[in-house]
Amino acid sequence: MFWQTTRFRIDLTQPQVMGIVNVTPDSFSDGGRHATLASALRHCEKLLKEGARILDIGGESTRPGSLAVPLDMELDRVVPLVREAVKLNVPVSVDTYKPEVMRAVLDLGADIVNDIWALRQGDAAAVVARHPSCGVCLMHMHRDPQTMQTAPMDGDVVLQVRTFLSEAAAQLQARGVARERIVVDPGIGFGKTVAQNFGLLARQAELLTDGFPLLAGWSRKSSLGAVTAVDGMPPEPAARVAASVAAAVLAVERGAAIVRVHDVAETVQALQVWRAMVAATPHSSICK
Repeated sequence: MFWQTTRFRIDLTQPQVMGIVNVTPDSFSDGGRHATLASALRHCEKLLKEGARILDIGGESTRPGSLAVPLDMELDRVVPLVREAVKLNVPVSVDTYKPEVMRAVLDLGADIVNDIWALRQGDAAAVVARHPSCGVCLMHMHRDPQTMQTAPMDGDVVLQVRTFLSEAAAQLQARGVARERIVVDPGIGFGKTVAQNFGLLARQAELLTDGFPLLAGWSRKSSLGAVTAVDGMPPEPAARVAASVAAAVLAVERGAAIVRVHDVAETVQALQVWRAMVAATPHSSICK
């Protein structure tokens, strides 16, 4: 299995670690830490040394309740870093839903568009369809970042997510985008309750039935804080490393091809242990 992107054909026969690079002052986990070009580029280099195989750059926080960032501000945050990051000889993903940002970063050589809206904003789908080879990640989100947790989903969430992702991928293919360019993401935390998020993990295999690679984004999410709370107090996002690593390994074990994480070194080590176990298991039925 491969993910075709602008410059790279990414091998997904082994799970890939995508390192998160937030160039925002208000990210729920590390807002402001990498807000300058120099610090963000250093963070990119650090993640690569720790074992990240893909960089995911974002210029707008999409945490619950966050406000939209003006276009010019997002471009000012993202474009200078993408211009430098594409020189690092690794796949560069940009986390954006704005078609104008997509055009700008793809013109700079970015490899992947990672869109929480699954290309439903403006002419985003047309931007991706017109590109000859960029990769795209289509994510499921219920409602929008401002309201998604005030009225979470109802009913069989796994079925709804699977249907949405299947239809979004089919629509993109109908525009001429090859299926090997498409990855899907169930959108952990985006309009789902804690129980629903873990239901998506428990039944993750059902999201793989269309054959598209799956990206899992559990890193430091509030659901992990909820189940690891002590005396009703969830740990701060940066203190959810162990929980995040556990969720990443569980997602990979259930078939995820890519895990999007803040804590790259710890996740890479955990997956090395998992791989060793799989390799030593005779006639293993565990997804590799």
